[in-house]
Amino acid sequence: QVQLVESGGGLVQAGGSLRLSCAASGVIFRIDDMRWSRQAPGKQRELVADITSGGSTNYADSVKGRFTITRDNTKKTVYLQMNGLKPEDTAVYYCTAHVKAIGLTPTRDYWGQGTQVTVSS
Repeated sequence: QVQLVESGGGLVQAGGSLRLSCAASGVIFRIDDMRWSRQAPGKQRELVADITSGGSTNYADSVKGRFTITRDNTKKTVYLQMNGLKPEDTAVYYCTAHVKAIGLTPTRDYWGQGTQVTVSS
């Protein structure tokens, strides 16, 4: 069993910052890519940023220059530093990890429960 637990969401004024964390736990053999996505009310879920096990990153155009994704492989944790927040960043943020669990379970994506980020104007 693999679990992802997110934290760090909240309410912030436009221009402010938040740092999201997502910790993986369980019978993990290896974690490959880790990602942050978000879903705003009435909109489709969109990829915000991803990071490989080696540290290569990719960002959505809408957050480039404002958000930074990092990971600590020893802690099995991925972070999303969000600066210069805008009201349009308001959404539920989800982390995903592509995990090979110990045993015969195939490598697959695991999702966190989501954390709300609200940016007021």
